[in-house]
Amino acid sequence: MAGHPKEKVIPDEVHQNQILRELYLKELRTQKLYTQYHVNPLRKIHTVTRKPMSWHDNLEEPADARFLNLIHHAAQGPRKKYPETQTENQEVGWDLEPLINPERHDRRLNHFRVCSDITLYKAKTWGLGDDHHK
Repeated sequence: MAGHPKEKVIPDEVHQNQILRELYLKELRTQKLYTQYHVNPLRKIHTVTRKPMSWHDNLEEPADARFLNLIHHAAQGPRKKYPETQTENQEVGWDLEPLINPERHDRRLNHFRVCSDITLYKAKTWGLGDDHHK
C-alpha cells in the first residue's frame, strides 16, 4: 500500500536560524565585491552622441559662423532668399504690388452706388427709406 503520510516536523526556531545562517555564509563565499570597473574589450562599443540643446556640453565649442549663416539663410522667406521664383506655386504671390494703381476717383474701375431720382423713388415704394441711399 501507499506509504503512510508522515507527520511534518515543524523545525523549531533554532533550526530555522541555523539554516538561514548557512545560506547567508554560502552567499558571502560566492559573492565578490568589485570596486574596479573596466570596459569589456570583446564587446563592441556604441558611441553615444551628445545632446545638441545641452548647455554644458556646448560651452567649450566656439560658434560655427558657416553653420549660423546657413540657419539664418534657411529661416528667411523665399522673396529674400531668391531673386526669382523657384516653384510654380511661388509665382502666385510673388509680386505683391498691384498691377493697376487703385485710384478712387477713376470712374472706369470704381462703380459706386449713385442715388438718383429713380433709385430714391424705388426705395420709397419698396419701403427701404431714404437713409439707405444717402
